Amino acid sequence: MESLIAKGAEMIKKAEKILVFSGAGLSTESGIPDFRSPGGVWSKYDPSDFYFDKIISDEKARVKYWQMSTEFYQTMKDALPNHAHLAIKTLEDMGKLIAIVTQNIDHLHHRAGNSPEKIIEIHGTAFSVSCLSCGKKYDRDDIEERIRLGVKVPYCDDCSGILKPDTISFGQAMPEDKMARAINHALECDLCITLGSSLVVYPAASVPAKAVESGAKLMIINRDETPLDSVADVVVHESVSKALGKMLEM
Repeated sequence: MESLIAKGAEMIKKAEKILVFSGAGLSTESGIPDFRSPGGVWSKYDPSDFYFDKIISDEKARVKYWQMSTEFYQTMKDALPNHAHLAIKTLEDMGKLIAIVTQNIDHLHHRAGNSPEKIIEIHGTAFSVSCLSCGKKYDRDDIEERIRLGVKVPYCDDCSGILKPDTISFGQAMPEDKMARAINHALECDLCITLGSSLVVYPAASVPAKAVESGAKLMIINRDETPLDSVADVVVHESVSKALGKMLEM
């Protein structure tokens, strides 16, 4: 393990343009449960209830959706960045970080102090809400206050349209502009560091794959194996915060 940490540290030292790709395994170390893990959100709810088409067509589905989303939001709201988030901020301070492409919706990269313009939230954010009809944006806490006061499904003040957190649901189109930016950075980087992602959710997982195709080095830090382990230059099956933290201390 120490030899892998040392190799990873050397790769970081040599790199000039680092792209970080982060997934749920980074957030679990801040106490946010993975949707798919035991005790995660999908052990309490049926994911089929939350397909985008169902949310927009079925009032009962919206009630369940907001119940689940509110529960998950409260956990995220209280979470704090861990050592890996702070290590990524260090990469930016070193002038090596070109971007963070994250599957996470928890704003922890923002809280760690990374520049917002370097953070690409390809699955959206739970911290704002939009009307699906007119596009009006709301602060999430303002909507949560309505729910706390007994509103089961909030609607838009301006047009009575359906409100939804700015996250990407099953069956909802990925934001093309964010994916395009992510792929451009994948083509530009000389090192892609993948943290806490199973790399099975597409099209997001195509980002590190594109980095490899364009000649970048690939480092994967994840507790479990991933489909890209075989093409990575360094694979560390360890706690993300421990491994990345050690690399930056060397």
